Amino acid sequence: MYLEIVSPEATLFAGEVTSVTVPGINGEFQMFKDHAPIVSLLQAGDVRVDGATTIDEAHADKFSTDSDGKTVLPISSGTVEMKDNKLIILAD
Repeated sequence: MYLEIVSPEATLFAGEVTSVTVPGINGEFQMFKDHAPIVSLLQAGDVRVDGATTIDEAHADKFSTDSDGKTVLPISSGTVEMKDNKLIILAD
């Protein structure tokens, strides 16, 4: 599936991924390819991305890697939309 993570300043990541876990306001949830369409608010926490991610050098300082090898982006809030295997995260 295609993931795009956008902040008020720039697009932080865009590319194909295997799965994404987000901190929803009603609890953390994970999305894979062919996930049902969804729109949800996000709370403070970590966005975890699984897959071969290449982070642009200009934004590399915002990301880290966890013990499972997933790419992690801490956020303070945001919105997520999943539709037709395209996932967009608007993150603060």
